[in-house]
Amino acid sequence: MCLGIPAQVVAVVDPELGLVKVDVSGVRRTVNTLLLEAQPPLGAWVLIHVGFAMSMIDEDEALRTRTFLESLGEPYDTELDELRSSRVQ
Repeated sequence: MCLGIPAQVVAVVDPELGLVKVDVSGVRRTVNTLLLEAQPPLGAWVLIHVGFAMSMIDEDEALRTRTFLESLGEPYDTELDELRSSRVQ
């Protein structure tokens, strides 16, 4: 199952390449933001999928979505496991 997952921007890795570090339920990964109209600021919430930030979302939506995804159990746990092992090169 592929999910769009809410993530919070915790660091700018490379602004020219549009790379930021995000936190997803304690898992931190670098994702690409070039699909967005603007680079998200620190603390912003984005919806990520396959290493890309697809859209910016507000904190309320992010937290509601994360709560729902956590309630799915195994599918969300699987996505987190895959996120832990993924890398943006």
